[in-house]
Amino acid sequence: MRTTKTKVKHPAVAYAEGVCRGKIKAPRYVILQCADFLQTYNGKNKKYIINENLLEKIYKILKVLKMAKGPKAGQSIYSALAGYQWLLITAVLCTVHRNDKRMRRYQTAVLEICRKNGKTFVVAVLFILLFYLEPAYSRFFSVAPDGALAREIKEALEPLLATNVEVFEENEFKVLRDYILHNPTKTKYTPLNYSTSRMDGKEPSVFIADEVGALPTSYPVEAMRSGQLLIRNKLGFIISTKYPTADNPLEDEVDNAKKILDGLIDDETVFALLYEPDNTKDWATDDTILAHGNPLALEIEMVWDELLKKRRNAINREKLRENFLTKHCNIIYQGAGTETYIPIDQVKACKVPQIDWEGREVYVGVDLAMTNDNCSVAMSAEEDGEILSHVMTFIPEGRIDEKSEFEKFDYRAAIAAGTCIACGDMTVDYGVIEDYVAGLEESRGVVIKSIGYDRYNALSSAQKWDKDYTTVEIRQHSDTLHPPTKLLAEMVANQKWHYEENRLLETNFENAKCTYDTNMNRYVNKKKSKGKVDGVVGIINSVYLLQQDILFDDSSFTVQVC
Repeated sequence: MRTTKTKVKHPAVAYAEGVCRGKIKAPRYVILQCADFLQTYNGKNKKYIINENLLEKIYKILKVLKMAKGPKAGQSIYSALAGYQWLLITAVLCTVHRNDKRMRRYQTAVLEICRKNGKTFVVAVLFILLFYLEPAYSRFFSVAPDGALAREIKEALEPLLATNVEVFEENEFKVLRDYILHNPTKTKYTPLNYSTSRMDGKEPSVFIADEVGALPTSYPVEAMRSGQLLIRNKLGFIISTKYPTADNPLEDEVDNAKKILDGLIDDETVFALLYEPDNTKDWATDDTILAHGNPLALEIEMVWDELLKKRRNAINREKLRENFLTKHCNIIYQGAGTETYIPIDQVKACKVPQIDWEGREVYVGVDLAMTNDNCSVAMSAEEDGEILSHVMTFIPEGRIDEKSEFEKFDYRAAIAAGTCIACGDMTVDYGVIEDYVAGLEESRGVVIKSIGYDRYNALSSAQKWDKDYTTVEIRQHSDTLHPPTKLLAEMVANQKWHYEENRLLETNFENAKCTYDTNMNRYVNKKKSKGKVDGVVGIINSVYLLQQDILFDDSSFTVQVC
């Protein structure tokens, strides 16, 4: 390619700074990712830097390439790219190790964004850049749920290549039905269709999984990742809008990215721009929801006006509502929705260095799941109108590594931290849990007022505890659980609930999703939650018991007289 020398500018930085300073509306997780990028750009990250030489090369390429179509046809791609697109390109391709500038920091990039925000276009631009940046004989793949979606990226590439043919060397690109070949480097891009293509056996230097929310399983993504085992500088893009159901591979990738950005998972190889609104309730009136899901609309007035029109139609016509909310707001909509129980930032604000349990009267809530799953024991106490809680989780010892890999959580670290106990082999040893509860008074110096349990799995254990303690069966029903669920959320919001360092518990809160029954009773729904929530359920059970004995007002507790 023939290029000309240009002066380096930093549009990605301008966007990230605008987001962090509140000049550009963006959701919380985008703000967190922008802050991390700026820290690296400003030289404050000890491990990573921005490769300025590589960025300069990207600028040179994009300044000579022209837009093929649309309102900006004929302009340079450099001038046409939106702020978020610049951030994605710059951060993912140019963030490198300080001690090895050839090694990229990021191996996965997650882009969750609403429809008509230029995601297919930015993918096409990324592929053009990668043709020049990756080693010779590299292999690129895109995977998609069906043939039409699989062709979208290739169809976006073709007009860009055709429009800029005079910029390229003669016969630089070979465009065939099934692939695109960059002749100078022999690097090939091949689109794959989930329904008809075998994904195994590929060795992608780079892959892009498009519309991941529509994939029936994670097989295409995991097949691509497996094929990268021997690739030194591997890279995978996960790109999609929301879909009506939360049971899809996109939500798994998004949940993992959120936990990384919240500091619950240590993984520096994932970059994520999650354009989903912080608030989902007021979609009919709150323009911020549209702004959070549609960064391109903040730069193009025509797009914003069209979104307002679509919102009006969705308000007036329920049949249009699901499509509008999922595709143009990034909100999962299935009639009665599912919502995050308590935002993780509120939870983490309640963390304290240490709690002295000596002499406290505690209420113990037990969540005993199936024996091959996580179980938790929580104890809660009251002090000056506030609630103190402690949670211990139990997992099968023989499944530590399996669970750590599958759930993307370091259970060995939790065991070392004293917040998790491994017992049994492939199933949890209930005897260890029974002994743990029976030993709380001696080990923690507490006085057990009562033990609450779910009859389904804990009846046998409860009968043993009943010899020495007051045991209470807690029906796992919405009308029973709504009061303690509501109370705990309120206490957390007001920072009147406290816990000691427990990353596993924080992860449980991050996973916890709530639904409402027909009477608008709110409860943590295990089936709707992504990942383990046993610690949260245990706390709610303990708060239920506490709530039966103690009446709360805005300032303090008073003993309830019956």
